Amino acid sequence: MKIKDVEVIWLNVPFRERFRRYMAHTDTYHSWTRFLLFRVTADNGLVGVGEMMKAALEGYWNGATPESLAQRVIGRNPFDLLWDDSLSSGLQIALFDLAGKAAGVPVYRLLGEKCRDWCPIAYWALDMPPEEFAEEAKLAVAQGYASFKQKARPWFDVYEQVRQTGEVTPRDFQIEFDFNEHLGDAPTALRVMAELDQCAKLTLYESPVPDADLEGYRTIRRHTRRPLATHYSRPPLASPQTTGCYDAFVLDQVGISAMLRRGHLCQEANIPFWMQLVGTGITTAMGLHLGAVLTHARLPLVSCLNIYEDPVIAQPLEIKGGYGRTPEAPGLGVELNEAALRWRVPTGDTRKDKALVAFVRPNGAKTWYASELGKNGYWHDFQAGNQPRFEHGVRLERWDDDGSKEWQELAARLQSGPLRE
Repeated sequence: MKIKDVEVIWLNVPFRERFRRYMAHTDTYHSWTRFLLFRVTADNGLVGVGEMMKAALEGYWNGATPESLAQRVIGRNPFDLLWDDSLSSGLQIALFDLAGKAAGVPVYRLLGEKCRDWCPIAYWALDMPPEEFAEEAKLAVAQGYASFKQKARPWFDVYEQVRQTGEVTPRDFQIEFDFNEHLGDAPTALRVMAELDQCAKLTLYESPVPDADLEGYRTIRRHTRRPLATHYSRPPLASPQTTGCYDAFVLDQVGISAMLRRGHLCQEANIPFWMQLVGTGITTAMGLHLGAVLTHARLPLVSCLNIYEDPVIAQPLEIKGGYGRTPEAPGLGVELNEAALRWRVPTGDTRKDKALVAFVRPNGAKTWYASELGKNGYWHDFQAGNQPRFEHGVRLERWDDDGSKEWQELAARLQSGPLRE
């Protein structure tokens, strides 16, 4: 069997409306709707499909293009290419799908020894007001999820966030907080966590302080009731320097070989982890196959499938009680829904919504920002210590570009820095 053709397709898979409102104006997340789809056809007529989000592509380019990556595999046997991470995880997924179909086995049979049929999987949401998190939590429960990975931001009231999510979810529902280092230091973390720890449903803290602050992690870990997690590969795994710092790892979106290698190292160190593989139903299916063979993938997979209007696959994945069933059909066990090609776009270029953002404190103080990131963005201002960390009653307000003279004047003024009212 040889690869006859590789079709490279850009898709713009829209966010669900609530996620569009809170993501489309951000510097970090507006491009998460762009996916590169690889459709690989063999000379025997079999077809494999894979995808990856545009935001995960940059590490693979090094002067290459999606088309040049595709050319590298044409005329080759897919079984010779499965472990080449330089091809990008999107093309690798397509090759595994094709190879599994050719062998008549599900992908997990090509990855290792199966250790579970059902893999833990989490619901996910970004920066939202507490009441919006609660509405998403209701949907999560209705769709079979039992855990909710939430971003914890100092520009929203995290205390209300966890309280309102907790009130609308079952007793054993789990909430996991990702601070993205916004707690800043151990004293601040301990102050905030002393209150958050009172919520029994809050089960894990990710990246509370900068990764380099190992002593801060040790201090927090000695005092909090919750396990601490950070991203794999930032600190050395299980080294003497990191002893006593972490309870779990996040395995980011990397090639299949690297993911398996990191998963096996976590097994040797007896450290549980979850995989963070953002995508539609195609990527989620691959995550379930990896979770089926990696013994220490004991924490819920984060694929962000729930944020998209279209899962892109023809048959829904089965999610019950917080677990997703690993497909058993040959290959990925899911097929591309041809109707999803209506999201096809000519390039991966993206454009974020124009908006100005104000941080509002309960005392009435308001600070306007031009963007999320950059020297004039609210992310930088908080990390620089120029705003209070995790007050009660804080919120963000957004002013979308309405074409008015007032909006244009404020936008121009904010180019020189934040504006405090």
